[in-house]
Amino acid sequence: MRKILLLVITLFTLVKSVDAQIKILFDASKAEAAGNADWVIDADLNNIGFFNGPAQIGGTESNAQRFPTPLQSTITSTSTENTWMGGISAWGIDCVKKGYTVESLPYNGQITYGQSSNAQDLSNYKVYIVCEPNILFTTAQKTAMMQFVQNGGGLFMICDHANSDRNGDNYDSQMIWNDFILNNPVQNNAFGFKFDSVDVSQISTNIAALATDTLLHGPFGNVTSLEFNGGTTMTLTPAANANVKGIIYKNGSNNNGNTNVMMLCSRYGLGKIAALGDSSPADDGTGDPNDVLYDGYITGANGNHKKLIMNTTFWLVNNLVTSIENNQPSSFNIFPNPFSDELTISLAENKNSAFEIINLSGQVVYGFTVGEKFSATIDLSFLTPGMYILQNKESKGDCQKIIKF
Repeated sequence: MRKILLLVITLFTLVKSVDAQIKILFDASKAEAAGNADWVIDADLNNIGFFNGPAQIGGTESNAQRFPTPLQSTITSTSTENTWMGGISAWGIDCVKKGYTVESLPYNGQITYGQSSNAQDLSNYKVYIVCEPNILFTTAQKTAMMQFVQNGGGLFMICDHANSDRNGDNYDSQMIWNDFILNNPVQNNAFGFKFDSVDVSQISTNIAALATDTLLHGPFGNVTSLEFNGGTTMTLTPAANANVKGIIYKNGSNNNGNTNVMMLCSRYGLGKIAALGDSSPADDGTGDPNDVLYDGYITGANGNHKKLIMNTTFWLVNNLVTSIENNQPSSFNIFPNPFSDELTISLAENKNSAFEIINLSGQVVYGFTVGEKFSATIDLSFLTPGMYILQNKESKGDCQKIIKF
């Protein structure tokens, strides 16, 4: 018992020590400032345009630079969204107040993973936020984003309603996100959902009955409603990833069902994803003076949007276990957990199942197969004490945390 307690204390200390080093990247490379959108945290210049595609110098739209100004070191508890100039500056300011470091990926930035020559490679960040992309992701970019999540990153995906193409390239955010989710080189439908092609406006109080869920009941408060002003819903496919979970649903829908989902979360590999079907809850009403913006973040839904978005950001950031907690339901059960030398795996179905054990660096340290029987005991005495992920190789989202002491 003393070893378990020491391990938990060590993990908690590790989380606290890296909290100030947590970096969040807000994408501005996918025409997030096109049209009446201004989904950037800060822009010192308004000199780019979107002419049926990517950004070009010569226009009046926000041109977000990598580092917001004034510098983050000057942000205090009383700083407002007007400290920076962007339609989601309040979100960025709140992240800094929480102790995180924020950056923007400029219009000409590169989306890569594991490329040391790129100073803004995704491996340098804990969370990657993409608010209503209006340019398709390339094959290489999709691969990088999937690898980012696989290896422990948090991806926040924000969409908008059908037919909301803002830069005139015939692709709106719903189409762009589904192309990433359902047509990538790593694993299609790995997160267990897709965006619908609809246009929804309503104030929903149809909250999932999840009393301990961080998105709904996190450090920024309890969420009781969500307002869409032209958003889209999502459809869950738990057969593709059993970890997908609806958080908020349209009014009148089953709040434990697979359709009419307005907000959701899921897990994949070592990482997490969250998805919101409308960009208006993130809009703080300030930013590019050439755009028509509305305050959804601070006053929308009676102040619930800030709670929801910051709770979600916090959840995406905190991917290390600081206590021994119940694992997500899956196709297998494990005991004991924590364990010393041997771990017993009990299968939900009587079939061959291949597993792999992954460390916190995303490296596979051991693999094995459980034959056609309902349980097997595996000798893991050779592992170094610490936390790992035990993953079903045939279903990459089906994984559980294990702790060796």
